[in-house]
Amino acid sequence: MSTSGKVIKCRAAVAWDHNQPLVIEEIEVFPPLDHEVRIKIIATSICHSDLYFFREQSVYLGFPAVLGHEAAGIVESTGPGVTKFKPGDKVIPIFISQCGECRFCLHPESNHCVKNWSSQRPGKRYEVASDTTSRMKCKGQTLLQFLGTSTFSEYTVVSEVALAKIDDSAPLNKVCLLGCCIPTGYGAAVNTAKVKPGSTCAVFGLGAVGLAAVMGCKAAGATRIIVIDINKDKFEKAKVFGATDFVNPKDHARPIQEVLVEMTNGGVDFSLECVGNVDVMRSAFESCVKGWGVSVVVGYNDKDDVCTRPVQFLAGRTWKGCLFGGYKSVEGVPKLLNEYMAKKLKLDELVSHTLPLDRINEGFDLLIQGKSLRTVLEIGKQQ
Repeated sequence: MSTSGKVIKCRAAVAWDHNQPLVIEEIEVFPPLDHEVRIKIIATSICHSDLYFFREQSVYLGFPAVLGHEAAGIVESTGPGVTKFKPGDKVIPIFISQCGECRFCLHPESNHCVKNWSSQRPGKRYEVASDTTSRMKCKGQTLLQFLGTSTFSEYTVVSEVALAKIDDSAPLNKVCLLGCCIPTGYGAAVNTAKVKPGSTCAVFGLGAVGLAAVMGCKAAGATRIIVIDINKDKFEKAKVFGATDFVNPKDHARPIQEVLVEMTNGGVDFSLECVGNVDVMRSAFESCVKGWGVSVVVGYNDKDDVCTRPVQFLAGRTWKGCLFGGYKSVEGVPKLLNEYMAKKLKLDELVSHTLPLDRINEGFDLLIQGKSLRTVLEIGKQQ
């Protein structure tokens, strides 16, 4: 029986309050409105950004909410005006839209968009979750939709300009990682830093995003890729992605940037901070060689100030940042999928755990304990 145009009752992991275990609830997912698409989520993974806003910076989230933003699924139905998608299409929802028409979409060096979900609720307090764009309710309460996606649910509704259509043969329980961590880390190296062949790179933090950054440095032709992490158990995995040198800050009494400058005869050509820690951001920047060194901030942080001495800039270093690896989302994700299908991108190696939705809190615990890279929650069955 068709569910198009009807309210769907399904399961979702609901965050009722800050830093409390998520609760599996029956929720209502309403039909898509104009230029919206309702999706049956097949697989979604747990990203550190979900943890950050849920436990560390909940003032920007609001409750109750449904988290999740790194997923893949199948179109269930479309709202009025949707022409690019049809029921049965395999898709990846994306937290950055691409309308293709605004000033930012038309600029070759931008992947921002004025039609992003965040622009649809002017004057709202919440920065990363919205009630005005939500199509979800539970026990009579509107569930705020995280980043316009909310993929910790069997069904969700997203804007058509924040959705990428992908090949029918794609394994959804793997390519869900293309919704965040792969483009974020890989793109930071190839698009934002613009790593050059023969260069020396340093990647700070070996979570899934950091490993994707390592992979990007290798793909761009870097000959020396130094990885920095306080968890030495991650070094073996980093080798798989192309790392050549390994540094544990715990093994050194002096600032790690001094160690890297000494190791590289003056500093690295490119550094990428994939932690979201302002002290690490400074270390990454100051580890760059003077004259041409480029450092990219990849890790998210909106609660701390970052600083360095102006002389670091005067010496000729460049400090940059990026979101979603600089990829224009709707067109970028299918291109990355093609690279994965051609075995030029490693995705499978980043999936360390697979769990059902009702064990989502266990997945968060694995992330907090540093025991997982990406935990994929298998929610539905791929057709």
